[in-house]
Amino acid sequence: MKVLVTGANGFVGSRLVTRLCTDGHEVVGARGPDTAAAAPAAARATGVTWVSLDVTDDDSVRACVAPPCDAVVHLAGLALASEANEHPARAWRVNADGTARVAWQLADVSKGRRAAPLLLVASSAEVYVPRTDRPHVESDPVAPVTGYAASKLGGELGSWQLWRAAGVRVIVSRAFPHTGAGQDPRFWIPARARILCHAKRTNAPAVNVGDLSAVRDFLHVDDVVDAYVRLLTRGVAGETYNIASGQPVTLEAIHSRLEQLLGIRLVREVDASQIRRDARPYLVGDASKLRAATGWAPSHSLDDMLRDVLDAQAH
Repeated sequence: MKVLVTGANGFVGSRLVTRLCTDGHEVVGARGPDTAAAAPAAARATGVTWVSLDVTDDDSVRACVAPPCDAVVHLAGLALASEANEHPARAWRVNADGTARVAWQLADVSKGRRAAPLLLVASSAEVYVPRTDRPHVESDPVAPVTGYAASKLGGELGSWQLWRAAGVRVIVSRAFPHTGAGQDPRFWIPARARILCHAKRTNAPAVNVGDLSAVRDFLHVDDVVDAYVRLLTRGVAGETYNIASGQPVTLEAIHSRLEQLLGIRLVREVDASQIRRDARPYLVGDASKLRAATGWAPSHSLDDMLRDVLDAQAH
């Protein structure tokens, strides 16, 4: 299979490129025009053709998607929610307009081809209406409450419009929070790991914390990549799939486990500046639909994730 991966230089994209190459697929990795080189994991992969992509530019997108391929995994975009929420117009331009532009250009260049490529759109679990009574399923209502979530839902809507109007074969995935070695240190788990590692090195007696009561559903990034790979061959076009563990865990439990793994125990001092006012109290998903369609199940534990992040901090 020939697969075009946008955002191939990112945290998830670089791992997906490596996995697809390992599985024997032909891969085209599209990275931002201001990116000089591939991420280390992707750079070591053999059989990758690298191209430049600016999702805000029609000509750039068209040049990228014009060569025939079997599937496109669209990962390019603003991934950090806090950054997107600070710059909602830019988030919309990149995440919503950019995704719609990829779908439109793909539809246009695919006219007359025997089979249009599959477009796998990486959305977010944050598009759902917040709830606290049970894990989210794909049929739950959507109503974004942040700029980031709005931009991701906009990307979904743009893709579905091209599915209806132009026959683009679309699958939407909604991944719940995921982490691992190499993630941007501004995300919560790597940021917390860095703070605690520094506290251990400096023998600090206390550490600042925000609100640790929030409940989350965390996945190892490699499990998310595995879900994407399975969806390329077993997912059904026109469907949306959650990628989730279904296992709720509080941020307090994660903080405590990081301390245990580091062999430290610190006094916690609440810092109001670390509390996100727009943070959901509960974000957990049900991936039964994905499991039934592809046989997917997470293979990494919470400790696997945390150890990977801590090991990366140590190096």
